[in-house]
Amino acid sequence: MRRVSEQYESLVDRQIRLASERGAFDDLPGKGKPLPGLDGPDDELWWVRGYLRREGLSSESLLPPSVQLRKEIDRLPDELRALPTEQAVRDAVRELNLRIVDFLRAPTGPRVHVGRVDVDEAVRRWAQERAQRPAAEEGAATARPAAQAARLRRRRWWHRR
Repeated sequence: MRRVSEQYESLVDRQIRLASERGAFDDLPGKGKPLPGLDGPDDELWWVRGYLRREGLSSESLLPPSVQLRKEIDRLPDELRALPTEQAVRDAVRELNLRIVDFLRAPTGPRVHVGRVDVDEAVRRWAQERAQRPAAEEGAATARPAAQAARLRRRRWWHRR
C-alpha cells in the first residue's frame, strides 16, 4: 500500500526530476566540490563579508565615523607623500579637516580622539620629505599621472551625504 506523500509529486519536484534525468545538472561548475565557507567559524555577518569581498570594497566602510577618521589621519603622511604640489597637499588636508569638523559637530560612535590636522605642519613635513628624496626618485614622482593625485583628493563614497 502506497502512502499519499509517495504518490504526490509537486510541480517543482517533477521539474527537477525531469531536468536531472535529461542531464541538465551534470556539467555545472563546482559539481562534486564542497560549498565554500562551510568549514569556517560561524559568523553572523558572513553575507556582508562576502559582499564586500565580491565587490572589492574595504571593510573599513563598516567602521564608525570616529574610527574611520582616526585611521585616515594616521594614513595621511603616506597619502600626502604621493601628491605632486604644495597646493594639492593643502587641499587634501583641508578636505580632511572639513570632514573632521563635521564629525565633531555631532560625534557618534566610540570616543576616539579625533582632532584637526595642522595644514602648515603637514605641508612642512611634506616639503621636508620631498627635499630628502634622491634626485632619481624625484624624476619618477613628477612623472606620476595627475589622475593619482586626483584620486587621493576625491572624497570617499561613504563620506558623501
